[in-house]
Amino acid sequence: MEYITPDLCDAYPDSVRVLEPMVHNYGGRDSFGGEIVTIKCFEDNSLVKEAAGTDGVGKVMVVDGGASLRRALLGDMIAENAAKNGWEGLIIYGCIRDVDAIAALDLGVQALGAIPLKTDKRGIGDLNVPVTFGGVTFNPGEYVYADNNGVVVSATALKMPE
Repeated sequence: MEYITPDLCDAYPDSVRVLEPMVHNYGGRDSFGGEIVTIKCFEDNSLVKEAAGTDGVGKVMVVDGGASLRRALLGDMIAENAAKNGWEGLIIYGCIRDVDAIAALDLGVQALGAIPLKTDKRGIGDLNVPVTFGGVTFNPGEYVYADNNGVVVSATALKMPE
């Protein structure tokens, strides 16, 4: 399914919250959307790896990495696992690595930037808690839609206008 965020904003102006422009598209999918699953972590992608191994059909992982630009919360192996398990995409308030490999995957990935350093795995983080960044709160069970224009969040699932 292709999502066009400007069309969603026009059709549902009172129902969407728009993320401040801060993330860039790195994945093989230019547009993606689905039910929000959140992870809050800092320079530790243990929960990202764990969640990528679960069924992600119809879901988008929103990772609040505290805007760290020092470590990558997503690399090619975790991204490949997420794609294999049907995740629609990931939105990461932090960095990724292996950008060329991730660009070749059928997976949406948006992040602040890229850095080659991986994280430590300490098992620290929170799953499915509300996370706030870029002027938007992402609540588990709500919906997020992303394309090259930006990211919009809605309390309910949205349909693309005709």
